[in-house]
Amino acid sequence: MPVQLDLTSQHPGSCPSCRHGGRTVKSRSWPRPESQSDCYISRALHLQNVFIAGRGGAGDMLRAFHAALRNSPVNTKNQAVKERAQSVVLKVLTNFKSSEIEQAVQSLDRNGIDLLMKYIYKGFEKPTENSSAVLLQWHEKALAVGGLGSIIRVLTARKTV
Repeated sequence: MPVQLDLTSQHPGSCPSCRHGGRTVKSRSWPRPESQSDCYISRALHLQNVFIAGRGGAGDMLRAFHAALRNSPVNTKNQAVKERAQSVVLKVLTNFKSSEIEQAVQSLDRNGIDLLMKYIYKGFEKPTENSSAVLLQWHEKALAVGGLGSIIRVLTARKTV
């Protein structure tokens, strides 16, 4: 079930990669997600943070999980955007209950599992308090679904998160 983020609001700041100049725009005039422009990703990450902060239950966390993975900045070279996306994904992963992790992993396709593994390994690079234990739980479930091929694809991938 795809989650639609509302991108019809004030841009959080001026962005050199877009032409709307910070004014209110309709979602059609925003760059397409496929283009992975920094402006679109920045706005999507801002909305995900708001969504995660106001979460209500397990369904909301699953929606936040899918939204965070769907809007990952794989094609951008802006390191600040990538770090911000990683913090959003890590926040989502650490807020899951242990009993809900398997359901979330099962809901992903092969590319989603690979992307999740990229974020798990990135989280291992910069651990925070208790994040390694949570990431190990996610890794166990992702490995069970994606297999060793997922690890090999992630370690040999040219595009990073």
